[in-house]
Amino acid sequence: MPGQKPDQKGQPPVARAALFGLCPRCGAQTLFDGPVKFASHCRVCALDYSTYNVGDGPAAFLTLIIGALLIVAALTLDAVARPPFWVHILLWVPLTAAAVVYGLRVGKAALLAIEHQRQAAEGRKLDGPHD
Repeated sequence: MPGQKPDQKGQPPVARAALFGLCPRCGAQTLFDGPVKFASHCRVCALDYSTYNVGDGPAAFLTLIIGALLIVAALTLDAVARPPFWVHILLWVPLTAAAVVYGLRVGKAALLAIEHQRQAAEGRKLDGPHD
């Protein structure tokens, strides 16, 4: 019936699954097998993560957003405090790396959780004539 949600017992909300790398089915923290690499499957409920097609869409978009925000922050710091160049290097290089890696984890996990909750799959051709 329209408007009814499917049974999502045990499934974490998308935001929590994305922030903490939780399995979209059971909620265990088993989604990642490296900094931004998905595990092959959930070690608790055996959900196969390789069936989801998250792709690299979030990577470029997220990196551009994080880069723009950090450039604005660096220029603001430079205009206000005028620190030496080495301070910029010590501050912004690790902050950029950490923001991109964590942002990719959150973005990819959110897309996988949304795919799972909406049971998204590749398009299929319908049988029979259609206009």
